[in-house]
Amino acid sequence: MSTSTNPDTESGTTGNGPTGHFRATHPDERGATAWRQISALIRRNLTHIKRQPEMLTDVTIQPVMFVLLFAFVFGGSINIPGVDYKEWLLPGIMAQTMAFSSFIVAIGLTSDISKGIVDRFRSLPIGRGSVVIARSLSSLIHSMIGIIVMSVTGLFIGWGIHNGVAKGLLGYLLLILFGFAMIWVGILAGSALKSVEAVQGVMFTTIFPITFLSNAFARPEGMPGWLRFLAEWNPISALVQAMRELWGNDGLPLAADAAWPMQNPVLATVIWSVGLSAILAPLAIRAFNRRTTD
Repeated sequence: MSTSTNPDTESGTTGNGPTGHFRATHPDERGATAWRQISALIRRNLTHIKRQPEMLTDVTIQPVMFVLLFAFVFGGSINIPGVDYKEWLLPGIMAQTMAFSSFIVAIGLTSDISKGIVDRFRSLPIGRGSVVIARSLSSLIHSMIGIIVMSVTGLFIGWGIHNGVAKGLLGYLLLILFGFAMIWVGILAGSALKSVEAVQGVMFTTIFPITFLSNAFARPEGMPGWLRFLAEWNPISALVQAMRELWGNDGLPLAADAAWPMQNPVLATVIWSVGLSAILAPLAIRAFNRRTTD
């Protein structure tokens, strides 16, 4: 900050004296680099979790509830010969939780826009892109908390990684990569929809069925032909199959007529994640710029 008594002349801002409104000509005039802006906004987003721990229920209580329900309640009715259903289930629950990360970013972004928080940021020397990036990274951190909680829960019910540390880490990296793609879905929805209620309604009626129309909870081979086709080409199915193979949680060989993503799940997950990000990121940024400029 300048120590001059005339900020108009010293910092290149506009105003009408000490009580006027000043706006920096360039975002970095006050020494705030892009990373400092992003890290500050990430801390701001995560501070909400610290002050409102109930915000973690969607990545702690809800996933654990799904694990326990499907493992011990519904699991008894889902018979997959040669497979430990509890181990087979965990990758599906993790993929579902990462898909729900789009909920987190969409609701948070819509709330910030509707409350005027983003407008306040625009009056500060902060790049507009920093708001989106910070929201994305904080939502990814939020979701990873849920993955850690589920991993610990899985260890207690008999799940484990059996193919070594390297493949175990690769499975988690694929989760993060897919979560990054889903974040753009959330930014697009959060920018396009006008209220938190609208976001919750639209996201729930789209993302929730998609997670079940996959191999997360049941094998696609038992589905009708057209439904099996959709399930095997579902990006979530590729991610789930990749984790099961990498972690040694799938005890049955694939059917000979399984779709290409099921035969090559790791490569398919990378292609799906990169492809979705490449398509959705420009659309999401355009929608965010249009919403915050109007």
